[in-house]
Amino acid sequence: MSLSPSDRELVVGELGREPTPAEEELFENLWSEHCAYRSSQPLLSAFDSEGEQVVVGPGDDAAVVALDDSTYVTMGVESHNHPSYVDPFDGAATGVGGIVRDTMSMGAYPIALADSLYFGEFDDEHARYLFEGVVEGISHYGNCIGVPTVTGSVAFHDDYEGNPLVNVACVGLLESDRLVTAAVKEPGNKLVLFGNATGRDGLGGASFASEDLAEDAETEDRPAVQVGDPYAEKRLIEANEELLDGDLVEAARDLGAAGLGGASSEMVAKGGLGARIDLERVHQREPNMNALEILLAESQERMCYEVRPGNVDAVRALAEKYDLGCSVIGEVTESGYVCTFQGDVVVDVPAEYLADGAPMNDLDHVEPPEPERDLPDSDLREAFETVLEHPNTASKRWVYRQYDHEVGTRTALRPGDDAALMAIREANTGLAFSSGADPNWTTAAPYDGARAVALENVTNLAAVGATPLAAVDCLNGGNPEKPDVYGGFRAIVDGLADMCRTLDTPVVGGNVSLYNDSAAGPVPPTPTLAVTGTKDGYDAPGSAVEGDATLLLVGASSGSLGGSQYLASHGGSDAFPDLPDEPGAVVEAIAAVANDESTTAVHDVSHGGLAVTLAEMVSGDAGLAAALDADARPEELLFSEAVGRAVVETTDPDAVREAVGEAAPVTDLGTTDDSGTLSLSVGDLSLEYDAGDIAAARATIEREMA
Repeated sequence: MSLSPSDRELVVGELGREPTPAEEELFENLWSEHCAYRSSQPLLSAFDSEGEQVVVGPGDDAAVVALDDSTYVTMGVESHNHPSYVDPFDGAATGVGGIVRDTMSMGAYPIALADSLYFGEFDDEHARYLFEGVVEGISHYGNCIGVPTVTGSVAFHDDYEGNPLVNVACVGLLESDRLVTAAVKEPGNKLVLFGNATGRDGLGGASFASEDLAEDAETEDRPAVQVGDPYAEKRLIEANEELLDGDLVEAARDLGAAGLGGASSEMVAKGGLGARIDLERVHQREPNMNALEILLAESQERMCYEVRPGNVDAVRALAEKYDLGCSVIGEVTESGYVCTFQGDVVVDVPAEYLADGAPMNDLDHVEPPEPERDLPDSDLREAFETVLEHPNTASKRWVYRQYDHEVGTRTALRPGDDAALMAIREANTGLAFSSGADPNWTTAAPYDGARAVALENVTNLAAVGATPLAAVDCLNGGNPEKPDVYGGFRAIVDGLADMCRTLDTPVVGGNVSLYNDSAAGPVPPTPTLAVTGTKDGYDAPGSAVEGDATLLLVGASSGSLGGSQYLASHGGSDAFPDLPDEPGAVVEAIAAVANDESTTAVHDVSHGGLAVTLAEMVSGDAGLAAALDADARPEELLFSEAVGRAVVETTDPDAVREAVGEAAPVTDLGTTDDSGTLSLSVGDLSLEYDAGDIAAARATIEREMA
């Protein structure tokens, strides 16, 4: 690791001298793309982050939004992409641990996780190896710490072959008077390192995450991957709760990227103060660690707290109770960031310059090209079966059955439906949670595809009767120094920001992960959105039909097939589907329908199109018979992935039409019954499948991973 010549020149100019080795490496990590967002920060002003419900917006470990005057929730999202390629189990597991500690550092108790995962083509052996290891890592860590993984997404695309993406989001719960931020409060207060001992794992992790993956990354970059201990994390969660109960913490920061150096310098920079730290005081688990290793190691399950001097003994007592380490490593000062080791000053720099002084990049970009219309000829029956069983549209049960999604007794609607629903009894509120993106959409049309990602996630909330509260995003891209890659990245930022603004959904925080590039090429621009919504109570319709009712489509269809799994499976290209002119009104209408007492099932139309949506709604006990308008092209009716639509089962069609009003068209699709079959006709084509045959076809992942 070393500073670039231009950055080094800036540091020398600021310090008026050559930096020490520890200072140089500290700047290199904190000024890396992963920490400083040098290529993305100029773009992030596109997001609206304010609203009456927003208590803490972007910039802290997690965002905080209010459900009512006394009940807050936190939202955060993290990427652990490069570590999960090098070591899929530990890379994914420590991603969970990190986002949970981000939640804790705001004073919140973690109550729900979401994982959005992206891998190379499913038929590739190495992609399946990574997939299996990542899911195992997430399930192991989340299950051990007792935080349910309740929602998420999985996508396979050949451009992730050399660089998978692992994005994990977390929601936490806190009372308003327990809110803590990262900004230190007062000179003379102590800085306490709390949790596991520091080792040499994860050295240079921030720098590693800010460069392209080399072909030998799986062996050469293994030391940059952290190793997690979920049982220590569970003890840390409970100890953190007692620290908050005792009002023993003034400020807090999770030790993540750039380790102790990153956390402590950011805390004092946010408070406009300084710190003096004695690195020898850090409790260590390996012998003969030097100053640089102590500063930059990313060992897991560690927190940095600001503690009043009179409370230090109480903090030590709690550490002993939970069998955790505790070191008073220094104190808050008026200014400067000074670290000593064995009597020598190894770091003496301005805290704000270290934490916030990285220069921003001014990069060239090329606008993404417009797709052409080139549609394939295909046998529709064969196409239906191909799309239905593709891993992107098949059941994800193999993934979520490995997660404990009911621990904590808040999960009112479990994985497998459009969104999870959590019972926030403290506010008598249902909190809906959805997360994901679709690389087919953003490959075909980065701007419109990102708009569709936002609308689809919010439509997921509406399908369970919730309206959006707030969102966090994880913006993933390749090497931004390539103009075409940066052009696609700029487009997804603008698309996501524009649709979230239109939907009146503030984007209150997030994460950026660039340099997801390998010998196989860059990943698709991937804007994962994790969004929450609220509703009265915790009841919601499921997505499976119950029978003996009417089936309706709410929302306008679009004939375009761009970004669809149909084109991905059969070749060709097309324009991206049109989105609704008034998407907010459509979302409100679908939520109103979902909450109507006559509604028995709601399912959004997205991945795989209307054909897959209808197939997913069939169960062993109930079926449906639907007929689609024969005036349009059958392929477009079946497989267009135009979002902002939902299929509704209702016993009172007039009530649905009244609830929707002028917001969107409502189309009769057919009826539901007790046949347990899907009967679908479009033009001259008639499809009929038993629910068992559909379930077997959709079990692709489970069958292949068995």
